[in-house]
Amino acid sequence: MRICIFGAGAIGGLMAARLAAKGESEVTVIARGPHLAAMQAHGLKLISEGEETVVRPRCVETAAEAGPQDYVVVTLKAHALPKVAPQMQPLLGPETAIVSAVNGIPWWYFYKLAGPHEDRRVESVDPGGALWETLHPSRAIGCIVYPAADVPEPGVVNHTYGDRFTLGEPDGSRSPRANALSAALVAAGFKAPVRPKIRDELWVKLWGNLAFNPLSALTGATLDVITGDPELRAVCRTMMLEAQGVAEALGTRFAIDVDKRIAGGAEVGAHKTSMLQDLERGRPMEIDALLGVVVELAALVERPAPTCQTVLALLRTRGRLAGCY
Repeated sequence: MRICIFGAGAIGGLMAARLAAKGESEVTVIARGPHLAAMQAHGLKLISEGEETVVRPRCVETAAEAGPQDYVVVTLKAHALPKVAPQMQPLLGPETAIVSAVNGIPWWYFYKLAGPHEDRRVESVDPGGALWETLHPSRAIGCIVYPAADVPEPGVVNHTYGDRFTLGEPDGSRSPRANALSAALVAAGFKAPVRPKIRDELWVKLWGNLAFNPLSALTGATLDVITGDPELRAVCRTMMLEAQGVAEALGTRFAIDVDKRIAGGAEVGAHKTSMLQDLERGRPMEIDALLGVVVELAALVERPAPTCQTVLALLRTRGRLAGCY
């Protein structure tokens, strides 16, 4: 099985290291800069639960060097995908699956989603429908990422918690390709269930991210403060309830209630969200994939989302002034 990790930062590096250590898959990593150079020279070091493992997957800079794959796991930030999608073409054979391990609503969201919006393009994450045409949704396997990891130095991935990657086909089937990928991930030490309603789980994760991330970027607060301060918690709750109305209008059903989801965020503790980390480092923030898309879909299904709209306007301005949007 040929598996390519496209954008092997923290999460991609974790997946690559575990798969390569198991040795049952031909793993190729596409990266760049000092991180790539370090992996090529010294291998990829994974630090997890106090143990260090060094593996040597094939590490290259371009898709052309990697060649056609069975699976391409995309672990980039959502806003980076439209720019690099044309570069991914050498990876794609007739049966290549694209595993979308990206935060937020994906470009394939409405593919084979029965109802009035089936096959609709999502402008916030797929401007002009370019991704739909370049990386056709028929190739997509959804992937919800739960582990947390970081890259403390080039060539090193530090895995702090979590071991689950939930998979799902857009049409809800338990396809042979999804089952085979699940088996490979399980053999590598992950939990990798294949779910028939991947969008439901996608929304539960997004439910927190659409509120926690923007508020952290606007205030500089960590998760424990956002969920513990009564005023900030109230803003979070309002945003999440607005988003729940949007999601349910699109057919999503939530397995937990809003307060349990907020409590789950509180359990993480004094954690800086990815959006706050990006802001502090001067990197582009995932504004549209996490919140802009919610406002877009609210307009589509004619559901009110005034708090989400207000926070989005503030966040976009914050991002522009910081050069991060």
